[in-house]
Amino acid sequence: MKLRILGCSGGIGGRHLRTTSMLIDNDILIDAGTGVADLSLSELSLIDHVFVTHSHLDHVATIPFIVDTVGGMRAKPLTVYAIPETIEILRKHIFNWIIWPDFTLIPTAEKPFMRFEPVQLGDTVNLGNRKVTVLPANHAVPAVGYQMDSGRASLVFTGDTTTNDPLWEIVNKIANLKYLIIETAFCNRERQLAELSKHLCPSMLAEELAKLVPSSEIYVTHLKPGEIELTMQEIEECAGQYRVRMLQNNQVFDF
Repeated sequence: MKLRILGCSGGIGGRHLRTTSMLIDNDILIDAGTGVADLSLSELSLIDHVFVTHSHLDHVATIPFIVDTVGGMRAKPLTVYAIPETIEILRKHIFNWIIWPDFTLIPTAEKPFMRFEPVQLGDTVNLGNRKVTVLPANHAVPAVGYQMDSGRASLVFTGDTTTNDPLWEIVNKIANLKYLIIETAFCNRERQLAELSKHLCPSMLAEELAKLVPSSEIYVTHLKPGEIELTMQEIEECAGQYRVRMLQNNQVFDF
C-alpha cells in the first residue's frame, strides 16, 4: 500500500495548508478534506472508496464536489464508508437537496453516482489484499479511526480524538504496526479548549503515547495554523522521548 498525504492541517491559509485527506493507491481516500481539491480530474475519477472518520467539515468538505465533478465519468458509484451516525449526519445536513443534491438518487436510485456503506467498530473492509479496519475514537461527534493493513505492515490513523483507552487496547495488539498518525490540535495553553472540543494538546499527547506498546514511527497531524511552531516545540518538551515528527503535506508512506 502507498499512502500519500493530501492534507494534514487543522485549517487553511497558504499553499501548504490543506485539511485532512489521505490517498491510498489512487483509489481509496481516508477522509476528504480540502487537500483532495489539488488532485487532477483524472485522479479524482479513479477514487472508488472514501472512508470517513467523522462528519466535521474539514474531513468531508470535498465529497460533494468529487461526486458532482466525476460521477458521470465513472462506471460505478463512489462508495462512502462511515459509521451509521455519520451517514445520518451527511444525509441530513449535506446531501439533503438544500446544501447539496442527494447523489445517492442521481441520476437514478438504481444507478446512483454515490452510495453509503455503513461500518461498525471492529469491522474490516477487504479491498483486494488491502484491509481497512474501523477503530474507536473519542470526539465531539461520533467518530472513528482506521487501521490500514497491507499484510506486510500497518498504518494507524487515529482521526480526531481526545484521550482514548479503547484505541490503545486494540493498537497494542497490532503486531505489524509501522506507522502511527495521531492528532494534536491545540497548544498547551489551550488544554481546556482541547478537552472541551475533544482534541489533544502536547501534554495530553504525551499521556496518550505512554499507553502505546508497539514500536512505530509517530507523526502528528491536525496542527492549527499560526500555532505550528509553538505546538511542535511543546511536543518536543512533553513527548520528546517518543520522537514525534510533524506530518507533511505530500508525504508518502509505503507499507
